[in-house]
Amino acid sequence: MTPEPDALRDNEQMKREKEEKLAEGTYKPAPMEHIDFHDRCDHEHFRHAPWSGRAQLWIYLISFAKGGFFMFLFLGVLVALTETVSASKNYMDTLIESFNTIFFTITLPCFVVWMFCSLIIHKFPRLWVKPGKGPKWELNRRTGMITLFEYRRKKVTEKRAPFHEFDAYINTTPDRQGLPLNVLSLEHRYSDIRIFFGDIQPPDRNVQQLCALWDFIQNYMDTSHPLPDAPLFEEHRQKDPTTAEHDRTTGRHPRYWIDMDDATFKLAQKNMRARVDRINTFTRANLMAKYVNYSV
Repeated sequence: MTPEPDALRDNEQMKREKEEKLAEGTYKPAPMEHIDFHDRCDHEHFRHAPWSGRAQLWIYLISFAKGGFFMFLFLGVLVALTETVSASKNYMDTLIESFNTIFFTITLPCFVVWMFCSLIIHKFPRLWVKPGKGPKWELNRRTGMITLFEYRRKKVTEKRAPFHEFDAYINTTPDRQGLPLNVLSLEHRYSDIRIFFGDIQPPDRNVQQLCALWDFIQNYMDTSHPLPDAPLFEEHRQKDPTTAEHDRTTGRHPRYWIDMDDATFKLAQKNMRARVDRINTFTRANLMAKYVNYSV
C-alpha cells in the first residue's frame, strides 16, 4: 500500500517539471540522479538491490541514535522521579542529579550522534549514498524467470530458473526470547537457488503477511492476470498488455490511486489489512502435489 497518493502526485509533478525544464534547456540534474541503484519495480522487473554497507551503516546509526535518545530520555525521567519519591530530603537536588546521570552519559551522546547523522544524510549525500554491488534477486514478469545474483570479489554469478519450478516456504527461527520469527523464501526444486524475502518483509511472529507476499508474487508473475492493483504499479499498468486490456474492459480509472483522497486511501489500507488477516492460504488445495513428490 505504498507509496501513498500524495507521494505519487509529488513524483508526477517532479517528472512534469523535469520534462518542461529539459524542453527549455534549463534542467540541472540532482546530485545523485546519475547513480544506478540497480533496483527495479515496474511491469517487467521486480528487482531488489540493497544499498552498500556504508550507506546502510549511516541509516542504522541514525535510527538507533534517534530511538536511543527518546528511550533513554524517558528512562532518565522515570528513574529520576522514582529516586526523588524515595528520597528523604533535597528532592530537587536528587531529581536533577539522578536525571543528569543518565542524560549526560547516554541520552546526550545519542542526541549528538542523531544530529550529526541527520546533517550528513540531508546535507552531504555524497558522503554516504552509495549503491551496492548490484541486484540481489529479480522476478521477471516478461520472461517468467527468477534470477539470483551472487557476488564473489569482482565476479558476478547469475543463477536463473523458471518461476513455476519454485516452491514457497515459511522458515521459522527463534529470537532471543525463544519466540518464533517467520520469513518467506522461494526455493528451486532442482537446484540450490533460494531467495529469502526478509529484506522486503521483515521476520514476523505471524504468517499472514508472508502469505500475502506469496500471493503478491504469484499475481505479479502470472501474465494471464493483470498486475496487482497497488499504488506501486499505477504508472506501469498501461505498459503491460494484459493489465491494459483488463483496465479497459473493466473501466478502471487510470488514475485510481494517484487521485485518491487521504480518507479513502486510509480506508483502503484498513480493508487490505483485514483481508490479509483473513487470508486462507493454508486451506487451499496444493495443486503441485499432483505433479511433484516432496522428500524430507
